[in-house]
Amino acid sequence: MYRIGFGSDIHRLSPDRPLILGGVRIASDLGADGHSDADALTHALTDAILGALALGDIGTHFPPSDERWLNVESFVFLRFAVGEMKQHGYRVANVDSTVHLEAPKLRPYIDEIRKGLADALEVETNRVSVKAKTGEGVDVVGERKAIRTEAAVLLEKVE
Repeated sequence: MYRIGFGSDIHRLSPDRPLILGGVRIASDLGADGHSDADALTHALTDAILGALALGDIGTHFPPSDERWLNVESFVFLRFAVGEMKQHGYRVANVDSTVHLEAPKLRPYIDEIRKGLADALEVETNRVSVKAKTGEGVDVVGERKAIRTEAAVLLEKVE
């Protein structure tokens, strides 16, 4: 049996915050603003796993109104979702994700991001795809006002 999940996230960009994607700190003059570390890629992937399991979303389990999650590393959320996935008898077949960010270029970081996500998901790196797209100067991404991410995950039942 298979289950598919989709997650997305968007965060404003701010000069006062670090930019973290998939657990990797990215050299940038703008970072994502949020209650936790605002790792939009990890948030989207967490939502995708929770969605595939029909367990709500990241805000259901980790509401931003709860001070316990202030500035917390987003891998805490992802590890929770992986635990739920395993408890329900599933594993990741594959992940496909996209980061929409005008600058900086993410190509130098993609392999490190994929490796960190694969480790957290307990799968081989070749099961995790991370793509980067610019906004071509259009909308909030292209104007460097926000970062947007999307992730799709295919879960397979463990025999």
